[in-house]
Amino acid sequence: MNEKPTFIFREEMTTDEGYVQWMADIKQRFRQSQVKAAVRVNTAMLEFYWSLGRDIVELRAESKWGNGFFNQLCLDLKTAFPNEKGFSVTNLKYMKRWYAFYSERFAIRPQVGDEFGIALASKTGDNQDVEIRQQVVDELETANRQQTVDEKGQQVVGQLQFPDTFGLIPWGCHILIISKCQSLDEAMFYINKVVEEGWSRSRLEAQVAANLFGSQGAALTNFEHTLPAPQSQLAKELLKDPYHFEFLSMGEEYEEQDLEDALVSNVTRFLMELGQGFSYVGRQMELQMPGGQTFFPDLLFYHIPQHRYVVVELKVVKFIPEFAGKLNFYVTAIDELMRGDGDNPTVGLLICKSTDKTVVEWSLRDINKPLGVSTYQLEEVVERTVKELEQKKKENSRK
Repeated sequence: MNEKPTFIFREEMTTDEGYVQWMADIKQRFRQSQVKAAVRVNTAMLEFYWSLGRDIVELRAESKWGNGFFNQLCLDLKTAFPNEKGFSVTNLKYMKRWYAFYSERFAIRPQVGDEFGIALASKTGDNQDVEIRQQVVDELETANRQQTVDEKGQQVVGQLQFPDTFGLIPWGCHILIISKCQSLDEAMFYINKVVEEGWSRSRLEAQVAANLFGSQGAALTNFEHTLPAPQSQLAKELLKDPYHFEFLSMGEEYEEQDLEDALVSNVTRFLMELGQGFSYVGRQMELQMPGGQTFFPDLLFYHIPQHRYVVVELKVVKFIPEFAGKLNFYVTAIDELMRGDGDNPTVGLLICKSTDKTVVEWSLRDINKPLGVSTYQLEEVVERTVKELEQKKKENSRK
């Protein structure tokens, strides 16, 4: 070790592939250690928030100590821990709401394990998805059965312990979930998405606003009749209704080509709207038939987790039966020409401006290829509505 101060310079050193790989491994391990440290800190903080919220609920603190309870608790905690920023009145109330949200909904669920397991299976097409959400439910159920001991040594029944999975989710996401979700099923759906897909708060907020919980798997399909039981639910969860294209800037009048061009120009955003696991293959891929006819399916994707192609056709008008026949032809073409030995059957998705449920169901009933029909929403519809409301407001103010 040098006894005198000195600058460190990069000196001549022979670096080979082994050194480069070793350095890459060091960087990866360090990043993982940073993530683990952050998770541990987040988990410890959330465990404390959960316990404090539980105390407030079980002590019935507001009834016991009056309306000024939260203000007093805030001041006392800030005095005791002046450098901590999590003890605002608003945050303390969120802690209470967080614990109460789950304890109240969990308490009224008879045989919660079986009942909620069925709900999970109906809302997901991914075994890992089921496992994560069922893990949280199992943790809650186990915690609900635990008996804790109070200061007098007496057993206290009904305290809900902190589920370990909750520690993987940032506090801001927890606040958003309990503020926007109505049911335990819905909350668990979004908790799973944050854990499994690594959603940020902004992504979570956008998906909650778009009602992904209600729309996923809501497309009209014929999958129950065209796919075997294990695959029909999996494929159904690929599709939703509606698809939100708010990221596009479209005028009041546009053609199908305009919509397709806009989606391809924003393919990254479009892939996010389609959902996790989709890979873009191509657009308007020319299909030449032996008799000289040529066809151009709009968009082709591949869903990596389910190992299947997905053909997407776009229509800027209301669904009509003829659309199903053409999409059926494209799905058959992909199955015949591109589907590999390890691929599952290709799925066709028709995204229209609007649909009539009966017309769609009748059109798909006797088709033997798995097809689904959904609608889309554009930002221009929202903007036009806002402008109309603003105009009416101005007119009313003049009266």
